[in-house]
Amino acid sequence: MYRVLLVDDEEDVREGLVVEVDWEVLDLRIVGLAENGREALEMAERVEPDIVITDISMPFMDGLELARRLRERNPLVKVVILTGYDEFDYARQAVSLSVDEYLLKPFSAGHLTELLTRLRAQMETEIAEREDVQQLREHYRTSMPLLQADLIATLLHRQKSSSYILSRASQCGLELKGKRYGVSILTLHPSEDPELKLFAALNIAAEVWADHKAGYAFMHQESVVLLYVEPLGESETVGESEKLQQQALENVVRSIRHYLRVPVTIGSSRLVDTLPDVKHAYEDAMLALDYRLVPGTDSLIYIADVERQAAGKLRFDELKQQTLTRCLKAGTQAELEEGLQVIFQEITVEHGRSDIQLYLIEVLTTVWKAAQASGEEMEDIFGAGFQLYTDLFRLPGLSEAQHKVSEVCLLVQQRISSGRQHVYKDIVEQALTFTKKYYADPDLSIQKVCAHLHISSGYFCSIFKKEVQLTFLQYLMQIRMDEARELLRSTELKSFQIAEKVGFAEPNYFSFCFKKHIGVSPKEYRKQAAVSQEGSLQ
Repeated sequence: MYRVLLVDDEEDVREGLVVEVDWEVLDLRIVGLAENGREALEMAERVEPDIVITDISMPFMDGLELARRLRERNPLVKVVILTGYDEFDYARQAVSLSVDEYLLKPFSAGHLTELLTRLRAQMETEIAEREDVQQLREHYRTSMPLLQADLIATLLHRQKSSSYILSRASQCGLELKGKRYGVSILTLHPSEDPELKLFAALNIAAEVWADHKAGYAFMHQESVVLLYVEPLGESETVGESEKLQQQALENVVRSIRHYLRVPVTIGSSRLVDTLPDVKHAYEDAMLALDYRLVPGTDSLIYIADVERQAAGKLRFDELKQQTLTRCLKAGTQAELEEGLQVIFQEITVEHGRSDIQLYLIEVLTTVWKAAQASGEEMEDIFGAGFQLYTDLFRLPGLSEAQHKVSEVCLLVQQRISSGRQHVYKDIVEQALTFTKKYYADPDLSIQKVCAHLHISSGYFCSIFKKEVQLTFLQYLMQIRMDEARELLRSTELKSFQIAEKVGFAEPNYFSFCFKKHIGVSPKEYRKQAAVSQEGSLQ
């Protein structure tokens, strides 16, 4: 249902529009009624209309100026101008500028209904064009290679969850559900036309890889990356899977040598069990490739052959870092405890003391970085002269060390949360102070306040309303009305002088706003205040 804002300085016109048109049948809903352009502009910030129907001739701001201002803030809003015969040519010119439709007065409910039906159909067509499935599919199909390459780059360099990777993979035509994964990196020795030869090597490798149903081949950073994906349901052991991968790699080397007549080297990782671990497999393949300069090294270099590493090596990887950082900065205590449980469950008695110490150091370093990024100093949290790492290693056992890390994390999380609330309050307090100081400036706006505070308007509006329970414009109007009432009670200043002192460039608009918010005109309010004061003196 589309949202409509009605703007006209005549009350009977506004009420007539509300009553005479069957808005619900048109799938439209009236979200606001305004008496002039300025009021409508302020209201539009709160109600965010899809359609604005406005008279062209109104006090304080006419319909065309309103349309121009609305379009500056939201180019998608539709504007309908209501105009008299004598303003027809003026209004018609506006159609090519900032107005979508115009309606000549006097008009019937049927005429307006017909116009709105046409306008709604236009909006639906525009939406349909953006969402045209066939166009999207064609665009998606032509973009598929880029999407696949982007996903592989993410897989190799970033540690994302399996669900995230599989979701993106299904969208761009890759089947990455597998039992085990491996990464191999293929490089060619220097030759003529290296880019052309590497592209040819990619085609050959991709064909061999597909014949073996081994996974996917991609160009990445001037190398060919061979991603091995062992299909689900296969019963091979790790050794058998490594043998199948090796056979496919040997055929790749053999085919490239045969067809391109250039030397080739491939660095290959161990097999890993999960998609997030493919990042580590890529790092291992790069390490294996570094051994190509060692004399006597074969064209196929396996990291397991050249570097003996303990199985199940502790890794405080990117995914764990991201989870812990998020929990510290924006999570609940329960989320933090759950995240720490995942981090600690990696540690077993099989890991050596030095590996565990290094792992916990990485955990604490992440905590320290999160605190600093949030503007908190560890010395302020734990006291001057604290020795976090030393204290950790003095503890007698693993359970005590884990308890200590959990305690540190919880204290840091609480400090960051408290600091964030303080920042919110400080920003709002600065805004209140600035507004109270400059409320008499008729050009004072959200944009000016945000420029002073060096923050975005969206962020400011959300925290301001949360702290003050008013929008900024409502708060500014409240200050101006309070000051105007005080001046009316305590001074002999004319209404136009008071209007200027409280931030209104136009005295008539001040009188309009005063009556709308206080219920009486400035003149009537002054009389009532004088009577009340006389009564209290008697």
